[in-house]
This record gives sequence, C-alpha cells and structure tokens, in this order.
Amino acid sequence: MKKIYYLSSCDTCKRILNELKPLVNIELQDIKSDPITPEQLTGMRNLAGSYEALFSKRARLFSERQLKDKQLEEKDYEALILEHYTFLKRPVILVNDQIFIGNSEKVISAAQETIHS
Repeated sequence: MKKIYYLSSCDTCKRILNELKPLVNIELQDIKSDPITPEQLTGMRNLAGSYEALFSKRARLFSERQLKDKQLEEKDYEALILEHYTFLKRPVILVNDQIFIGNSEKVISAAQETIHS
C-alpha cells in the first residue's frame, strides 16, 4: 500500500507532493476534508513506534493551548491528533510497511527513493 496523508492548504505539503511526482498508484488523503480514523492512526503508530512520533509540536494549537507546559502521555497525543488534523506531523507517507513522517529533506529524500524504487 502506498498512501500519503497531507493537508491541501499547506504550501509545504504541496511542494513535497510536487517533488515526489509521479505519484503513480499512491492514494492521497487530505486530512482536513477526510479526517484520519482511529484505525488509520493506530496503523501509523504501529509503524512509527509511538503517537508522539506522529505529533506536531509546531502546530499553532500546541502553543495556543500551552501544551508544552504539560506532561503529555501517549493517550494524550492520540486524542489530540484525532481531535484536530493540525496535530498530525505532515506529510505522513506510507509505502508498504515503511513510514516517513514530516517534511525534513532527509525524510522526503528517503520517501522519494522508496516510492520510485
């Protein structure tokens, strides 16, 4: 399975999708219009090792809610990601049994190599 969870209103996600082209046989899911399900999130967590690895601490809501001052646990990360799409670090790229999380050059380069190999 090849799938990319992204946010269509995010310029960084748009740029990355362009870099990854051609996107043949890859399902795209805009997490704003088609929210992730608990089952999808559990699958991502199983590949990533934790919900925290999928959590964006750069989200505006993270600072607005002063979450940096709180001791968050795995169940908190899971609940927050399911509550609002902005808490998912993006994009999340799934290629068979591999997961690539975030927008760093290293992550996107590895994803691109895996997608097109």
